[in-house]
Amino acid sequence: MNSLQKSSLVIIDMQYDFLDSSSPLFVKEGPSIIPNVNKVLSYFREKGLPVIYIRRIHRADGSDVEKPRLEIFVKHQGLLIEGTRGAEVVDELKPFPSEIIVTKKRFSAFFHTELDIILRRLNIEALVICGVQTPNCIRATAVDAISFDYDVIVVEDCTASSSREVQLCNLNDLKNMGIKVLKSEDIIKK
Repeated sequence: MNSLQKSSLVIIDMQYDFLDSSSPLFVKEGPSIIPNVNKVLSYFREKGLPVIYIRRIHRADGSDVEKPRLEIFVKHQGLLIEGTRGAEVVDELKPFPSEIIVTKKRFSAFFHTELDIILRRLNIEALVICGVQTPNCIRATAVDAISFDYDVIVVEDCTASSSREVQLCNLNDLKNMGIKVLKSEDIIKK
């Protein structure tokens, strides 16, 4: 892929419940990527390329949370609930009214969402993925995207994990699956 012409930026889970250190869902390395995500976001906006935000939102009673994670949602009620600050995209990356927001309930942004339909209607062939957390939502979305035959770029310095070691291991695995891993400066140069 030499050009970003048929690409969409996909920003995953850049919400306060993942980026606020007081949250039990806090992704330790997450806040450090906000400036780089903002640079890539600005680039896509300047070029008039589609931007899609993915937000994880759950019901207040936790009835839509996957079983292995239900305990944390019950213990810390109020996580990722529509209308709460924790569910909001951080101020530095707020979506424009014209930008698409997709709500998900699981790791993959494709699982039981309208993301694939939206991308196909926009004639998108490639995804540039930013956000948190690399071993979970970034990885699941990237793997599903290649299964749907999209070209995929995971932006190394625009994704984050709980530790640098976890980040590097997952990025290496993604590369071995045929997913491109580039830095934000490489995206902006395209």
